[in-house]
Amino acid sequence: MPTTHLSSPSKAGQGATPAALGFRMPAEWEPQTAVWLSWPHKLKSWPGHFRPIPPKFAEITATISRFEEVRINIAKTLQARARRLIEKAGADLSKVTFFDHPTDDAWCRDHGPIFVKNDKTGEVALTDWEYNAWGGKYPPFEKDNAIPPRIEKALGLRRFEKAMVLEGGSIDVNGAGLLLTTEACLLNKNRNPQLTKEQIEQNLRDFLGVHTILWLGDGIVGDDTDGHIDDLSRFFSTDGILTVVERNRRDKNHGILEENLERLRGLRTPAGKKFKIVELPMPAPRYCEGQRLPASYANFLVINGAVLMPAFRQPKRDAEAAEVLQSCFPGREIIPVDCLELVWGLGTLHCISQQQPA
Repeated sequence: MPTTHLSSPSKAGQGATPAALGFRMPAEWEPQTAVWLSWPHKLKSWPGHFRPIPPKFAEITATISRFEEVRINIAKTLQARARRLIEKAGADLSKVTFFDHPTDDAWCRDHGPIFVKNDKTGEVALTDWEYNAWGGKYPPFEKDNAIPPRIEKALGLRRFEKAMVLEGGSIDVNGAGLLLTTEACLLNKNRNPQLTKEQIEQNLRDFLGVHTILWLGDGIVGDDTDGHIDDLSRFFSTDGILTVVERNRRDKNHGILEENLERLRGLRTPAGKKFKIVELPMPAPRYCEGQRLPASYANFLVINGAVLMPAFRQPKRDAEAAEVLQSCFPGREIIPVDCLELVWGLGTLHCISQQQPA
């Protein structure tokens, strides 16, 4: 399992925007070079329940390594134990690389770079947004905010920097110009109070190569990110959207998710057609120490040849969710991953990962 050393930095993106240069953010189901993780070490992220988390990350690493490379941000002091856990989990060690990138926390989807690609030249670059731990909720976050420049230097990729707070979990794209997000998160005053909705939309267009922003409303109960889209609704094709629904009318999530479903039904593709809306069940409510957890099957991770699906020890609902995902990703293996301990950190598979396109 190699450990990389920083190479000389490549030139950062200057002047023209990524979109103007021909870059776009690929959909998650497009070919990937690797999945990035940030190794867990912050006890406060799983207060009183941290012990099973590193072995769970090792298990996830091993699962991904069956299909593609895994690249891990991890301080040198943590590498020996992590290596033992990953080896014990049965990972393909030739596909696992440690990068000596110290972090504050483990949520790579949000503090890692958002990769973009130029289809004409084949160049993959990274966009580097500001990260403030979901509105300043969990300081410190300086090391996390430094991860994109570190990855730029390690890989020698071009980096486009934008002084706007944006987390990867707050957006989802179809790779063909559409971006899905929520008002609750992107318009929250704890992110970019100086920017209007129109300015935020333009920044997304300029840096991620999209042309249309589709807005939903609120996030699920227990979500401390102020409504990340990756717990709500996800593209599964250029004109198909998976969205979670809560069938129990007495559940607090019912009205929130029903409103988002109605919004989705009212949206139209660039061709003026309705989207294919596929409903994904919500797991039954899960609690830890009296706190409702943001458990959602929408927090799945698409990788080369497979979809990793969070499971919550609810055999009937887990199986139903897996069946729905299989119908949307027919050519991929659906792999349920027990995330009951992981979600005590208020996120699961998509939250801890960030894909790098091929």
